[in-house]
Amino acid sequence: MIAMLAGIVEQAAGDGVVVDVNGVGYLVFASARTLARVPARGQPLKLLIETHVREDHIHLYGFADEAERGWFRLLTTVQGVGAKLALAVLSVLPPDALATAVMAQDKVALTRADGVGPKLAQRIALELKDKVGGIMLGPAAASGPIAAPKGPAADAVSALVNLGYSRSDAFSAVNEAAKQLGEAAKIDALIRAGLKELAR
Repeated sequence: MIAMLAGIVEQAAGDGVVVDVNGVGYLVFASARTLARVPARGQPLKLLIETHVREDHIHLYGFADEAERGWFRLLTTVQGVGAKLALAVLSVLPPDALATAVMAQDKVALTRADGVGPKLAQRIALELKDKVGGIMLGPAAASGPIAAPKGPAADAVSALVNLGYSRSDAFSAVNEAAKQLGEAAKIDALIRAGLKELAR
């Protein structure tokens, strides 16, 4: 099982990159986010790898960081989400934004990925919510665990969504406001603090 590749960039393709490792070229498929970090041809490159072995092929999927690989693994546990679709999701939502979208149940954000319709977006959000609740991946880890809003916080999120903000943005703003104001904060205070967060 290949878990990491370090070599020289030989060629960049539309959805992947060929990495020359001691004279052997490995085709590695990757998200747009990871491909954007690939240096020019002839430059060194190191990628974390997820190896998928099937009867008719062996595919390598590459990631710039552990957070993205972790999300790839989680996404592919959802029925109807294969490797290609998981890369499509990670191409439009980096790990921290994906964590927020799942916890906020923001199906609209998930449908931005090619091939993800409303029903699949709902399945992804529902199936991964419990798996994601206690884990933190990537930059979002610095701000502490993401908690699903309850009570006044959930009502404040709904109010901000009704004002035209995306569910993910409203969720993040209220989550931050709740950290600052404490568990006893009332809905009006959470809405005001959430609006201040959104104005930043």
